[in-house]
Amino acid sequence: MHQSEYFNSEELLKVEEAVKISEELVNNFFKMSSGQWLRNRYDIKTAMDLEGHEQVEGPFAQVIKYEARKNEASLSSSSYTLYKVCLQDKAILCAVQRENFFLEPFLLYILSHELVHIIRFSKHKQRYENKNEADVTLDEERQVHLLTFEILKPFPIPGMTKVFEFYKDWRKDPL
Repeated sequence: MHQSEYFNSEELLKVEEAVKISEELVNNFFKMSSGQWLRNRYDIKTAMDLEGHEQVEGPFAQVIKYEARKNEASLSSSSYTLYKVCLQDKAILCAVQRENFFLEPFLLYILSHELVHIIRFSKHKQRYENKNEADVTLDEERQVHLLTFEILKPFPIPGMTKVFEFYKDWRKDPL
């Protein structure tokens, strides 16, 4: 069966809901105040709104770091870091079909995972020296998967057990 390249309108509503929930859960886990929360320092986009270099094969999402500046600011001293979470709709939809996942918990895991990366990058727990998440170290990926699991496991989310099982090898210590 041919898989769509983009989320449909119903799936986009599920993305929006997963964004809200993941932001709340991740924020609460890291005990960040509203002033500390990075809401204005990242953006989440689906495949329909991605530039060519933001679309990748393989990963379900990637975080890209940009230097941004308000339109009216001309000096580089007013620049700031903006992280962009680039959801890869087709990869997500294919995995949902292949693994027989519910879309909602899978999106929640992916988005929580990417937000953990952003918090770790912004708090300098992990240096962001690379252009995309594919270059992030395996140790960092393991750490982020462990944190994502810790964030989500207390909540009885239908279908999440299957998602946890899918990612279980990332929570194991390497040999």
